[in-house]
Amino acid sequence: MSPPSLFFSDWSGRDNQKGTPVVVKMENQNYSLVQIDGPEVAVTLKSMDKGAKGKNAKQFTWVLLLRAHRAVGCVAWLASGFWGVLGAIKKRFAHSKACDESEKPGKRSLLYKFIKAFLAFALIFLAFEMFAHWKGWQLQQPELHLPENMANFHLPETEEIKGWLEKAYIFWLSVRVDYVAYPIQLLSNFCVILFLIQSVDRLILCLGCFWIKVRNLKPRIKEDVNGSGGDLESAGSGSYHPMVLVQIPMCNEKEVYEQSISTVCQLDWPKDRLLIQVLDDSDDEMIRNLISAEVDKWKEKGVNILYRHRLVRTGYKAGNLKSAMSCEYVKNYEFVAIFDADFQPNPDFLKQTVPHFRDNPELGLVQARWVFVNKEENLLTRLQNINLCFHFEVEQQVNGVFLNFFGFNGTAGVWRIKALEDSGGWLERTTVEDMDIAVRAHLQGWKFIYVDDVRALCELPESFETYRKQQHRWHSGPMQLFRLCLPAIVKSKISIWKKANLVFLFFLLRKLILPFYSFTLFCVILPLTMFIPEAELPLWVICYVPVTMSILNILPSPKSFPFVIPYLLFENTMSVTKFNAMISGLFQLGSSYEWVVTKKAGRSSSEPDLLSIGEHPKAELSRRVSDGGLLDLGNKWKEQPELTRRVSDGGFLDLDKLKEDKAKESKAKKRNKIYKNELALALLLLTAAVRSLLSAQGIHFYFLLFQGITFLVVGLDLIGEQVS
Repeated sequence: MSPPSLFFSDWSGRDNQKGTPVVVKMENQNYSLVQIDGPEVAVTLKSMDKGAKGKNAKQFTWVLLLRAHRAVGCVAWLASGFWGVLGAIKKRFAHSKACDESEKPGKRSLLYKFIKAFLAFALIFLAFEMFAHWKGWQLQQPELHLPENMANFHLPETEEIKGWLEKAYIFWLSVRVDYVAYPIQLLSNFCVILFLIQSVDRLILCLGCFWIKVRNLKPRIKEDVNGSGGDLESAGSGSYHPMVLVQIPMCNEKEVYEQSISTVCQLDWPKDRLLIQVLDDSDDEMIRNLISAEVDKWKEKGVNILYRHRLVRTGYKAGNLKSAMSCEYVKNYEFVAIFDADFQPNPDFLKQTVPHFRDNPELGLVQARWVFVNKEENLLTRLQNINLCFHFEVEQQVNGVFLNFFGFNGTAGVWRIKALEDSGGWLERTTVEDMDIAVRAHLQGWKFIYVDDVRALCELPESFETYRKQQHRWHSGPMQLFRLCLPAIVKSKISIWKKANLVFLFFLLRKLILPFYSFTLFCVILPLTMFIPEAELPLWVICYVPVTMSILNILPSPKSFPFVIPYLLFENTMSVTKFNAMISGLFQLGSSYEWVVTKKAGRSSSEPDLLSIGEHPKAELSRRVSDGGLLDLGNKWKEQPELTRRVSDGGFLDLDKLKEDKAKESKAKKRNKIYKNELALALLLLTAAVRSLLSAQGIHFYFLLFQGITFLVVGLDLIGEQVS
């Protein structure tokens, strides 16, 4: 299929085509058929009633007019929608502020400068090529007698050259053929090879997952002395109840702290063998008071829970966990379970994970799966769900079953404390402390297992701004870690094939090569080949293989199959952020050390309840605070000032201050933002799409068109949560 021609003479085709006959059956029985034979519009009418010819001819005319009216209405509707989109874009530009999240203000990224320069050259070359096309120097089909590198275009003859512009065009063609096309083709072939290697790796992972399903190869709890076998319930309720420490690291998590603490406090485990640490790094005093009050509430219920707050937030999450593990009482515990602030494990979580450690002294980590409460909130969360379902069900499960190693996900996992200590504990050297401790534990010989049937609820980022920051941290940190761990990997005593798996598969292929070829191939080389047609990119690289890989990614979440094309386009769009993050981590740029806490929506929060108390003090004399703590307002409203104290004094909050701060926050309107990298690439790809029309490259045109539109949508922050 090729895009529509730019020449009106090709559309009419009166001289070289007759069209296809169209047969139309009429409902009126007086006519048997109407035959419209191409451009000549030969109409033959066979009538059973000659007296009714005029009447039925008018009916036929009205049918044609009705169809024309519908066509005009459709065009008007499309025009209205187009102007509506333009109005929305104009409004977004007027009420949004441009940002580049990965770089600080005043230090624009080199990537953005490169894209701008690329776009400027693309626009110049497009204008030049369109002028040459108008002059009749359009691209032609290859001729057999021409050299291979000159078979894709028509060089003007000497007598055709009449001015300096024509001479410049001839010079450009010569430079393009002799010097530009070859290196671009080499880079293209290199990226295609990387693409195929990564695709083979993805296919092998899928086959491994299929084999696990067929053979039912999943971790099972060893039979205990009571003969409970692999039954999780009976094994968990037996006599095996080691000392377990549960840690909940958080920082300014006012939306989700309550539900997280409440869920963890309801874990089904003997209270005398369980200790919960709430590790709060919040710098907001009011949020600290809220969290401390929640902890006090559960402590009064008999839960063994402690509240810890650091005055200086050094090392981010790694520093928080390291500080908590240094407590003297930690030596009394054998295992530690970690849950981020938005995670809600099932009550039987410990009973389904801790028994795996019994009689398995080499086991260092049991990782559970994440499931998402807001996966259908918007298009962005749906696309994230596709990625993470594949990550857990395929990548983590296959690596856990066949290699006993995978990257720790940072939460919803249980560690053997001895494994943490043997590996050097939590280190503050990167922003991916979870991957860091997993690699060091693997080098020490510890084994990991992944249990796909044990799941913990959590949230997905609902705004593109939050998701973009998260992905930047997730893709810059591994490159930091690779630089730091490479000498230790080489010197370690693990087998050669395990070293090769760590270096070539775990780090290079899945953390470096994937964002590199994805950005270079689809955002740089593909637009280039439109302006350098001698450097060709095969059709199967653009269409068939990416679609096949996208379908494989969606298999773990079959309900997302209708989103296969949006998923493919969005992943290519995210390659800009991932490539930028990978480069910043690999070369130790400033943005690779930034840690931004992922914002949560918080489907249930105690803050509205607190505000309602302040607004309606006489409605109820006592109300629940955080689903359990009671704020006794007394018999008289005049006593309230004495009861609204700091947590350290009496367990109460200053509700007036909370209400005032909440009002200020509501007045500060949030805005969707504009992302310049994505917008510049959108214009570049759309420019390349226009250039592809001159070459009549059908699939290339449609891919560039829809990919450019996707970049435009993302650049204007029209995907995800809309808060303007």
